[in-house]
Amino acid sequence: MSDINATHDHRRRSLVQSANHAGSDFPLQNLPLGIFRRRGERAGRGGVAIGDRILDLQAAKEAKLFSGLAEEAATVATGPRLNPLMALGNRHASALRARLCDLLDAQGPERKRVEAQAQRLLVPMAEAEMELPAHIGNFTDFLTSSFHSTRLSPTGKLAANFMSMPIAYHSRASSVRVSGGTVRRPHGQWLDDQANAAFAPTRSLDFELEVGAFIGPGNELGQPVAIADAPKHLFGYCLLNDWSARDIQRFESAPLGPFLAKSLSTSISPWIVTEEAMRPFRAPAFKRERGEPSPLPHLFSPHERDSGGFDLVLLAYLRTKAMREAGKGPQLITETNFKHMYWTFAQMLTHHASNGCNLEAGDIIASGTTSGPTDESRACLAEITTRGRSPLGLSNGETRAWLEDGDEVIFRARAMRHGFVSIGFGECRATIAPAIPWPKAKS
Repeated sequence: MSDINATHDHRRRSLVQSANHAGSDFPLQNLPLGIFRRRGERAGRGGVAIGDRILDLQAAKEAKLFSGLAEEAATVATGPRLNPLMALGNRHASALRARLCDLLDAQGPERKRVEAQAQRLLVPMAEAEMELPAHIGNFTDFLTSSFHSTRLSPTGKLAANFMSMPIAYHSRASSVRVSGGTVRRPHGQWLDDQANAAFAPTRSLDFELEVGAFIGPGNELGQPVAIADAPKHLFGYCLLNDWSARDIQRFESAPLGPFLAKSLSTSISPWIVTEEAMRPFRAPAFKRERGEPSPLPHLFSPHERDSGGFDLVLLAYLRTKAMREAGKGPQLITETNFKHMYWTFAQMLTHHASNGCNLEAGDIIASGTTSGPTDESRACLAEITTRGRSPLGLSNGETRAWLEDGDEVIFRARAMRHGFVSIGFGECRATIAPAIPWPKAKS
């Protein structure tokens, strides 16, 4: 892997001891970016996760710890959103990452200098609140799991267009929220048991375990992106929960696809794992079955075939209100892997821009439900419960056909490869809140 560098060296350890613990999501080899603020502060600013601390980029800049491209990157990353850094591209992000790796290295020549200012530079995560890492102008959700598609297909087969291009719909950017809040049960229209249209809170609320990719430098309107250039436009990755009201979705989707069933809310993890940090965990693209069409030339490259995917373990947990009240932890209900995705993120991006659509820094494209081939890797309740017909049994005796008020859904992820330090994504979590009473007309 020619794109591996010193920041991926498994021998390096951080001066922040918690980053060196086995299983830490944020070792020295990760250094994801986010927007945080200390509790009580109003404005957020750029930070980098290291162990159980956040390196404050503004404080590090004021301490004159940067120069050159790293300083340019740090300067634009000190504001309330990371869009300016994304627009600069991965060359600047890489320079910032290399400098941060040196500053936080336990054997680095500047360890004493950093430790002397640790109280100012390194903020305990327990004292911080996370915000959306970017202004999200656009959000497109793809459908890239053949297993999810066939399980929920009326025919049990893949649609012909699924095998020829990455399918997607334009979702609602304004309702994307950072991990940790609540998701209000939405009202909507659906068919009751007698097939009559009803308007009421959804009875079939679901999660979808997905991965999101943030766009770095965009493309001009009318200018497509070649598949070989697509990775240059991918800034980094997060976990994403595409909350879905399945009864509303079933009723509204024909003929134009999902709308209110999806725009109710989307949760994302607060830390962006950079494109460079994920390089050691690249994997071959999904191997197609004999007889399935190869990608068309504009969606094919040897690089994508050989290393366009990711070996990334994805986990979904459920914790009900009763579990919390009993002091019980969440129950693992899904374990899947991103390597099962039929299309790569580069292919998604190139297809998205193939008609000249202009992508912008901070846009999100999402993978769709990341279901794999086994029962354990089904990545939404619609699959786990066969559309609600076979409820999921929980360890405390409860069952779930769909999510109930008070349920908390938690996503986690782990990238692992022999010879490299494994990295995580942090958590993406939210709790279901009851529907609000339908508003009365204002006098």
